[in-house]
Amino acid sequence: MSRDRVLLERALDRGEQDGGSVEFKERLLRDVHLEGGRRESLAAQLRHRLLSGDGEATYVVGVTDDGGLAGIDHDTFSESMDVLSLLAEEADAHIDDVQTWGVEEGLVGVAQVQDGSILETDDEHLVIGTAGHVDHGKSTLVGSLVTGTADDGDGATRAYLDVQPHEVERGLSADLSYAVYGFDDDGPVRVRNPDRKADRAKVVEEADRLVSFVDTVGHEPWLRTTIRGLVGQKLDYGLLVVAADDGPTQTTREHLGVLLATELPTIVAITKTDAVSEERVEEVEREVERLLRDVDKSPLRVARHGVDAAIEEISERVVPIVTTSAITMDGLDTLDELFDRLPKTSQDAGEFRMYVDRSYSVTGVGAVASGTVMSGEVEAGDELLIGPMPDGRFQEVEVRSIEMHYHRVDQASAGRIVGIALKGVKESAIERGMVLVPREADPEPVREFEAEVMVLNHPTRIGDGYEPVVHLETIGEAASFSPENGRLLPGDTGETTVRFKFRPYLIEEGQKFVFREGRSKGVGTVTDVRPAD
Repeated sequence: MSRDRVLLERALDRGEQDGGSVEFKERLLRDVHLEGGRRESLAAQLRHRLLSGDGEATYVVGVTDDGGLAGIDHDTFSESMDVLSLLAEEADAHIDDVQTWGVEEGLVGVAQVQDGSILETDDEHLVIGTAGHVDHGKSTLVGSLVTGTADDGDGATRAYLDVQPHEVERGLSADLSYAVYGFDDDGPVRVRNPDRKADRAKVVEEADRLVSFVDTVGHEPWLRTTIRGLVGQKLDYGLLVVAADDGPTQTTREHLGVLLATELPTIVAITKTDAVSEERVEEVEREVERLLRDVDKSPLRVARHGVDAAIEEISERVVPIVTTSAITMDGLDTLDELFDRLPKTSQDAGEFRMYVDRSYSVTGVGAVASGTVMSGEVEAGDELLIGPMPDGRFQEVEVRSIEMHYHRVDQASAGRIVGIALKGVKESAIERGMVLVPREADPEPVREFEAEVMVLNHPTRIGDGYEPVVHLETIGEAASFSPENGRLLPGDTGETTVRFKFRPYLIEEGQKFVFREGRSKGVGTVTDVRPAD
């Protein structure tokens, strides 16, 4: 492993002491350590360690009683963490962090346990999706919002969101990134250092109201990723960014089209106002207003009409406009007030469903599926299905744990962006576009469906056999179209049969989607589904 072993060595040096906060365990097994009276005894032992450590305890797993590195296999380590989590819950505590190291015999890990039950998440958690042309300042604006720090004019706050090495080097985002801040009775609760996961976790723990950002990509080659960010997340609002020095571009129009196609209430932030004259800012505001009116939307200048009017009027039809600068911080207090007061729009109703956006493997934990909870709620220990697999089947899994912005939570409901650790599936088997649902849901995979579509732009006509990429939730799959009347022209609305080219997915009536091929784009709504053959 690449991790520094200082933490492990320090814990081993401190050793087990009667009045200490360190405990050595070779392994913890469900059928051994949770049976009979052992559960209560071990929970009492954990409570003692917490009291000795002023609310913190360190459990070293995979070592002998004298601190020798025994090492245990991956599955046994995962089970040990499950058992330790249950013991912590019994002791009114929670696992705050786990680090692991590979030794010759297997895994050794250090789990930090903290006093207090796992966080109960707030029902007023807003999720905001950003969009806009490359270099218009999306990531910089979000970075300044979540930190309360002015940008240095060279993209310093943007670096808090760009996570890939080539993104940092080039100053261009190439994948979705995420950020969070919040509010309490005293105002914004910001992230001191977003590069430290503990700082983000602290915001989740302390804030009464959370605001998560899904920061998308502005460069044209990554339009597919942007669509995935706007269509595949359970967003409450869109934040369309337009730079004052550049004004609306073709990419601005495309991103606005995607936001409006998903019927998402949207705010326009005009950025970089420090770089131009007041006359230029006024000119760009008028350009944005014309752009909005061209698509039958009503612009509302917040500086003129006030925050109260923006909160009252924002809708699928009314779009507030805010002028901002991440360098002078002008306008960011207005966005703070909007995000603090805007009502949540997504609902928690229905059974649990989450479309997978990313997957990864964590040593000692296993496969993790990440995404936005679309409906219902999920808890640690829930039994779910994941799929469909390429052959159409669904696989049984169990929720090991749930994490939100690096803070472990006991449950998550609609709108939460979470990582769910799963037992019963390998990470290599999880693909973007799969879905997690309850085992009793009896889902049926769909290969073909009927839809009503609108062609936004296309050089000629759409006929039988047209094969764009369909973006529905986190699904991004080539599909063939068969229009009801044989063809669809630019601006047309009509019925078509859509068939995924390679594999089935779980979709349902009423879901909206975007389709594109090159510069040809359109939107649609699923009207009927046909279970896979």
